[in-house]
Amino acid sequence: MDAAGTRPHTVVSGGPLELAVMWGGFPLLGAGAGWLLAAATGWLARLPWVPFGALIEWLDRLPEPQATAGTIAVGVLAGLIVAGVGTAERLIVTVDAAQVRLRRSDQNRTIVRVDTSVVFVGDGHLVLLDADGAELARESTDLPAGRLAAAFREHGWGWADDDPHRAAYRLWVPDLPGLPDGADALLRARERAIGKDRHDDARELRRELGALGVVLRDEDERQYWRLTGRAVTGGAEQPTSPERTPEGR
Repeated sequence: MDAAGTRPHTVVSGGPLELAVMWGGFPLLGAGAGWLLAAATGWLARLPWVPFGALIEWLDRLPEPQATAGTIAVGVLAGLIVAGVGTAERLIVTVDAAQVRLRRSDQNRTIVRVDTSVVFVGDGHLVLLDADGAELARESTDLPAGRLAAAFREHGWGWADDDPHRAAYRLWVPDLPGLPDGADALLRARERAIGKDRHDDARELRRELGALGVVLRDEDERQYWRLTGRAVTGGAEQPTSPERTPEGR
């Protein structure tokens, strides 16, 4: 710690316990599922409506103990795959007085404090906004909001317990006035992507809308939107809402 008692940086992650649960728990669950499948193949094979009936019948004809050992091994392998995916997707947040690093296995982003107006957790995402209300980062996370709040506040960042712009969001309906040119078409495309579970396309369309000054919030597969201070709407009146000052700002 420095002279003021503040740590040089703070790391917020699931920690070793989360890794132990994933790499120990998921393979054990997979092994248990494999054992149950092997024990129930005779019963399942007699059900005319069971899915993958041909596979069940094939497993039922295998000799023991090879059949049970094989299904357990497949279950363990499936558990290890799930653990690997979970490890890759876990978010690790490292905060200091100047910047925050958001790290996953496939990406490593750094956001500087001078560009950031407020930080909050909303709808299962860690969100950083700039002074115009635009999103600098939006990362899905199940990290406890209390731990994240403590880390950012410790290093002097502006933290809000909820989205300070929440009252400004409006439900999107096609051809609604007030949006920037091209935003309505992007929202239509994103609605289709959400309906077809094309999550990568939905994320990319969110980024395209952000470049136009449109910030989104999803609720029950419906899109709500607001405009940033930099949005250009051809003279249309922008929706506004009272601003709440984050703690510590």
